[in-house]
Amino acid sequence: MEARLNLFEQGQKAVSTLFGITGYLKKATIEKSLIELVDFRVSQINSCAYCLDMHSKEAIANGETTQRLFGLSAWRETPYFTQRERVALAFAEAVNACEVSDEIYEIAKAEFTEQELVDLTLAIATINAWNRLNITFANTPGTYRVGQFG
Repeated sequence: MEARLNLFEQGQKAVSTLFGITGYLKKATIEKSLIELVDFRVSQINSCAYCLDMHSKEAIANGETTQRLFGLSAWRETPYFTQRERVALAFAEAVNACEVSDEIYEIAKAEFTEQELVDLTLAIATINAWNRLNITFANTPGTYRVGQFG
């Protein structure tokens, strides 16, 4: 598939805002590895091949295992994820679907601080924006290099 336009050139001003949010999230108290799992899972749900390429490479470069990445779409059936990761993944799926029940919110609230919940929700919203941009403009999967965007 050929890119429809170069998002990072033509959309430079627009995406700089998203890069700013990503920079903020890198300084958040939520573990970077957890954010990568959430980014990868939401990108799976949204079928964003470019983001799956990017976040698999970043996750592996930061010590994630291929076993856990391969099993992420079936995380409920695997023993690979911690309780905190499971809660984050369930919360991410609920936020992504815009169906955050009181039950899932209370479960997440028991695992994460209020600030972490804000940051986790922001991370989910941000990867959704990236997914939609990359899908719309057909950025080519396989072209991302680890650390390419800082």
